Amino acid sequence: VVALISLSFGGAVGLMFLMLGCALPQYNQYWPLFVLFFYILSPIPYCIARRLVDDTDATSNACKELAIFLTTGIVVSAFGLPIVFARAQLIYWGACALVLTGNTVIFATILGFFLVFGSNDDFSWQQW
Repeated sequence: VVALISLSFGGAVGLMFLMLGCALPQYNQYWPLFVLFFYILSPIPYCIARRLVDDTDATSNACKELAIFLTTGIVVSAFGLPIVFARAQLIYWGACALVLTGNTVIFATILGFFLVFGSNDDFSWQQW
């Protein structure tokens, strides 16, 4: 229960930083909300690979490594998009910093979710 509450608190704090980067009066640009697509896409390759891969094999698995590679590309893109927006002067650098802080918190929360609920056999996210 404590892990679930802390994960939901982390998600709320990360989204708060994202919304502050968009909605503060001095910034007032909603371009950084496109980062939400990366939040949704980031766990999908790893979830698909976990469904397809048998974990009893101790050797390296190409499907799982491809999923981690794709997830890494999505996460790097989520950090790069606000920087590109700031360099193109679509958003201010302060908004970029707030969005990058929110990215860090959200992706740490997603990683924490996989660490907490990924290895438990009794109740796991795979049942959903």
